[in-house]
Formats: sequence, structure tokens, C-alpha cells
Amino acid sequence: MNWQLLPQFAITGLLNGGPIALIALGIVLIFKSSEVFNFAQGQMLLIGTMVTWWFASDAGLGLPLWLAIICALGVSVLLGLLIERLALRPMTGQPLLSILLMTLALAQFLQGLTILVFGTVQRSFPVIFEVTNPYQITLPFTYNDNPMIVVLRQNLVWSFVVAMVCVILLWLFFQYTTTGLAMRATAENHETAQSVGIRINRVFGISWAIAGVIAAVGGILIATASGLDLSLSIVVLAAFPAVLLGGLESIPGAVVGGLIVGLAQGLVALPNSDFFLGPDAAQAVRNSAAIIPYIILLIVLLFRPDGLFGQKRIERI
Repeated sequence: MNWQLLPQFAITGLLNGGPIALIALGIVLIFKSSEVFNFAQGQMLLIGTMVTWWFASDAGLGLPLWLAIICALGVSVLLGLLIERLALRPMTGQPLLSILLMTLALAQFLQGLTILVFGTVQRSFPVIFEVTNPYQITLPFTYNDNPMIVVLRQNLVWSFVVAMVCVILLWLFFQYTTTGLAMRATAENHETAQSVGIRINRVFGISWAIAGVIAAVGGILIATASGLDLSLSIVVLAAFPAVLLGGLESIPGAVVGGLIVGLAQGLVALPNSDFFLGPDAAQAVRNSAAIIPYIILLIVLLFRPDGLFGQKRIERI
């Protein structure tokens, strides 16, 4: 086990978990308000990021990057509202399986629409954060009399900071705004919220609009580090286990789950990580990093089926 590299890969993994936590938060938001698990979140993320690129690139409108991001967030709001109004609202009262299949169909439709409009070519996303001059941190302990140094890319650090700022802003929105309180009431009980005058269809629309913005911001943060192509949508495969790990109805759980997933992926990428899994298993997981979140998920759900912060519901007959 290469202990000297452990802090480097652990901290890098945690930083990578920031955008994953933000994307997971969008999934939790929709589930809390409408009890719909959104399998199309990855495609909403992809469209928001592609639209940002088109607004900012010379092949598109060539707008300043800050203006391109604002315009793309507006498009993401519109996309979320259209999905809720045209696809989900007509499904009200239908079996849960039918609604889940609708979100799966939406995912395929949005993926095909993205291919039709933007093609399949990989693109370089505009630089938002500094990619040179990484931060270098010397930890207050040594290994074999050698100082332990962590080198962090600036774009990775600032992507994490932006993701956590978005999480805090959303928490403040839910806690201290009238709309946020209405969304919390709707999430608790639809019938009770409606009985006190809350327009739950309006709440559903706002939830999907916010989820569209969250998806776009998460996609932008990831694209700044990894580039932009159709494979960007599969990052949601790491967000799904983060949601279930933290608990389907828990906003703090989504954040914690995302950070745990990022940390786990960072540790598995560590050279000589066979210390954790054995040499053959470690190599297999390194070759397919998407596996490790689901391994952790299976282990956690064996002991806490509701997730780390999920609510246990008891129904009386």
C-alpha cells in the first residue's frame, strides 16, 4: 500500500464528489416534491452543458462565458418546466411504474435530441477556472521521514467550492423563502399541502425547473475538467447510488452520499489499492471505476435499507 499517495487520492476523490453531490441533490429534490425518481437527470445535465457550449463557442453565438451560462440556465429552467407540464403532469394518478418508464423514455428522447442537434463530436469546453499553477499543500505529518504533499488542480478545487455554494444556497432557499417552505410542505404530504392552499402543480413545476438548473451547473463543472461529449450524461450513474446511499428523501444525505462516492472512487484509483480489495479485484474495479459506488451501495443497503439518512415510514392498517 502506497501510504504516501493516500492523502492525494483521497482529497482528489472528495473534490470530485462535489459535483456528484450536486447532481444527486437534483434527483432528491424531484423525488421529495413529486415522489418521482428522475432517470432523465443525466440527459438534462447533458443538454444544459451542450447549450452552454453553443452559446459561448465561435460555432454558436460566441457570447461571453458568463452570459452564456446565464442563458443556458434559463434554457434549463424552460426544459424542466416543459418536462413537468407536457410529460409528467398528464401522468398524475397513474401507477408508479408507468411514471418511472416515462422518465426512462424521456432520457432516451433527450439523448436522441442532443445527438440530432449537436452531433457526437467531442468538444473542448471553455475554460472557467485556472488549469495551471495547481495548489500545493504540505500536510502536518510525514511518511518514512518524507513530507506528505498534496497537489490539487485549481479547476477541481473551485468546481467543488461552487458545488458546495450551490448546496448552501438551496438549503437557504428551502429554509427561509415562502416557495421553499411550500415545497417542503408538499414534499411532506401532497393532500395536506393542497388543503391549506398550496398549488402543488406549481410546486412540481418549480422543482423540475430547479432540478434543470442543478443539472446544468453540475454538467458545466464536470465538463470544465473532462471535456464535453455524449458520455457526460453517464456521470449520473455515480449520482444514483449517491442518492440511495444517503437516502431518497434526504438533502444532506445526497451531499454526504456524493462525497462518499467520490472518496471511494479516489481510493480505488490509488496505486496498490489491492490493500482494500485484493490484487485481482482492485485491478478489475480500476478498469471500470463506475462499479465501486454500487459495491458500496450494496454493502450499506444490507444494513440500512433506507440509506444513511433516509426516513423510515410505518404504515398502520
